[in-house]
Amino acid sequence: MLDARAISLVRAGFKSVLAAENGPALLARSFYAQLFVDHPEFRAFFPASMDQQRDHFVRALAYIFDNLDRNERVESFLQQLGRDHRKHGVDGTHFRAGASALISAFRNFVGNEVWTDEVEDAWHRTLALVTDNMAVAADSDELPPYWGATIVEHQRVLDDLAIVRLQLDEGIHYYPGQYVSVQIPQRPKLWRYLSPAIPCNPQGEIEFHVRRVSGGWVSPAMVTESVVGDRWAVSPPLGGLQIDRGIDEDVLMIAGGTGLAPLRAQVMDMARRSRNPRVHLFVSGTYPRDLYDAETLWQLSLSNPWLTVVPVTEEDENPWWHSGPTPELPWGMHHRLHGPIGKVVTQFGSWADRQIQICGSPSMVRTTLYALRKVGTPMEHVQHDPL
Repeated sequence: MLDARAISLVRAGFKSVLAAENGPALLARSFYAQLFVDHPEFRAFFPASMDQQRDHFVRALAYIFDNLDRNERVESFLQQLGRDHRKHGVDGTHFRAGASALISAFRNFVGNEVWTDEVEDAWHRTLALVTDNMAVAADSDELPPYWGATIVEHQRVLDDLAIVRLQLDEGIHYYPGQYVSVQIPQRPKLWRYLSPAIPCNPQGEIEFHVRRVSGGWVSPAMVTESVVGDRWAVSPPLGGLQIDRGIDEDVLMIAGGTGLAPLRAQVMDMARRSRNPRVHLFVSGTYPRDLYDAETLWQLSLSNPWLTVVPVTEEDENPWWHSGPTPELPWGMHHRLHGPIGKVVTQFGSWADRQIQICGSPSMVRTTLYALRKVGTPMEHVQHDPL
């Protein structure tokens, strides 16, 4: 366990990286450069383009350092991260080697004047905690690093959004609300996180909702190049979005775009039960076209009176370049509300008596969290995956 002083020193150092111009990118480049100098054989574990790898690395560090004083949360995240890296062929020895490269990168970034013996000791102890948790989890996991799956249906519901259904070679047990890492044949070694949009089932059927990210490496290929018969690799599940049925609280779910998927999977799983808490699901998008799953959600709400679905869009009309049809909202569904999702949700109050889940793009999650904080929502009631 780390003491408060060590946590404070590490956080202060990392904040100086975030505050510097191009600080995160410079730190990540320095880390990987040092790692590959010390261990040239490690380069084969990574894709040719490292841009998104560096971005994911910095985001993971930010989440770890933000939660160092929450032992259970950070250790669970590190253990999942360690197991997830097995898909790259990594084991415990690789994590421990990475710690020294990160210390070297950070020391080079801040300079010798800031890098005191106390700072160095804090970083060594912190990274020992990080790497030990990841290494033990990776070396003790008995699951395969990934499973094979075959695309059985690829439905292009919008020009930039596809619903992809796959048949896994073996069933994967995951909890609704978790996510998995996926690799496609068009982009080898480039893994991307996706959330199953349906609950786990013994037949090994799984469904993903994929939006094409402008400038992205993988999502455009998933949407525009993937075809029935393609073989994907799917890693063991991660994450912990879930409803605590042990407490007597209703639920607020806030979805942005394809962030609907893990919330949808939970709602579908709840529909199998006879008793459930009340759920308010706000499903949002930029344009009306983005409410692509409204009909399914409406049908779920008709047969499950505990579920209320509220559609929200920032814009009243579709963009001029959208030429495809936009499905009308089902008759009887809550009328569509307008505005940024955080502002819309908080017009109804702080929701302080609810369990709250937020899922969407990093910017959507951040702005929604800000809106909830502003109206006094207790943050300990809020769940979201690491950004």
